[in-house]
Parts: sequence; structure tokens; C-alpha cells
Amino acid sequence: MLNESVVTERAGKYLTFGLGNEDFGLEILKVREIMGMLDVTSVPNTPHYVCGVVNIRGKVIPIIDLRRKFAMPQAGFSEETCIIVVCVGNVEVGIIVDRVCEVQDIAEADIEDTPELGTDLDGTNILGMSKAGGKVTILLDIDAVLAAISVGRTENSVL
Repeated sequence: MLNESVVTERAGKYLTFGLGNEDFGLEILKVREIMGMLDVTSVPNTPHYVCGVVNIRGKVIPIIDLRRKFAMPQAGFSEETCIIVVCVGNVEVGIIVDRVCEVQDIAEADIEDTPELGTDLDGTNILGMSKAGGKVTILLDIDAVLAAISVGRTENSVL
């Protein structure tokens, strides 16, 4: 019974995006906006996956490189590279992705638990695996992925 309620919570609309050859999804309700790459201002003494900050309509937002966060090989930016601004708790954070794909409505029947993969991607960051549309999409728990950033962050601090 517990597993069914967990699966039901995972069903819904997801924004899908790509990093390299992998497809990921995050809950659409966490997304504030999607924009092309911007000039990012570096901030010293930040974790390796923090690229810096950007000013979006007067608000300073930290920018995270998900490739670095997930220990994936680095690649140059392309015309498809963009920033997805997400809200984690009450903190807005931008994540750099290779490309945005689409919004998918994923049913509970199309979501499976995460298998033990032995990869650098921490399984606690994954809600499950979607097999909708004939391909596998890793559904991220963006709150867990970005938890270290939002913990202890104040309104005026960078990280």
C-alpha cells in the first residue's frame, strides 16, 4: 500500500531535459522559467559545481552546472544550452542543462523505482525512472539534488 502512494505522488507533469546522452525530468511545478545561457559572474570559494550567479530582473540567482554536480564529462555550451530556474523551498536556483526537450505527463504506470546502477548519480536524488514514450527518463528529486544549496541560505547570501 505504501509503494502505491509513493508512485501516485511521482505521477504528473515533468519538464524533460538532456545532459549528454541522458534524459532527465523534473516536476514542472518546481520550474519558474527557462532562458538561454547568460553571462555568469564567478563567486570565489564555492563548491565546484557552482558556476556563479546571474542577475535576473534585479534578483541574484546562483547557477549550478548539473554536469559537474553529477560528475559527468564536461562539454562546451551550444545554442541549445540553457538555464532552468527552479524553486527549492523559497530559494530560486538556476541549473545549466544541454537542452530542454518537452513537458511530459507521466502516469504512475510508467514510473519504476530506481535500480542499483553503481553510478556517480546518487540514488537519493532520483524519484524514479520513467519509461513513457518508449525511452528511459531519470526523474530527479530536484529538492534533494539542490538541498545543500538551500540549507542555511539567507535572502541576501549567494549560497
